[in-house]
Amino acid sequence: MDPAILGLVLDSSVLVAAERRRLTAAEAVGNVLEVIGSVPVVLSAMTVAEIGHGIYRAATVEIRLRRRRFLHELKATLPIHPLTEATSEIIARVGGDAAAQGSTLPLGDLLIEAS
Repeated sequence: MDPAILGLVLDSSVLVAAERRRLTAAEAVGNVLEVIGSVPVVLSAMTVAEIGHGIYRAATVEIRLRRRRFLHELKATLPIHPLTEATSEIIARVGGDAAAQGSTLPLGDLLIEAS
């Protein structure tokens, strides 16, 4: 039987929580795979930007360095899906459809979802 989930784009909230718990990127990904099973896991370029944003917001040098190591390991562990012209079309359609129904979706979430 084929898996119900074909793949997963990790949201930054999952990764921020893992980093705050002082997990390594490999541990964070491993924990996700334990829950969802063996499926491809990727990052959106937007997720990389959001995690990177946290590096520059860090209150101490220690936290900044830990976050930088975490992001570096993430980028070495998982493929990163770029934001492309095709991605832009998906963002426009999904965001526009939601807006037409009275719901505003945050741009960052649309960027990750479109990946």
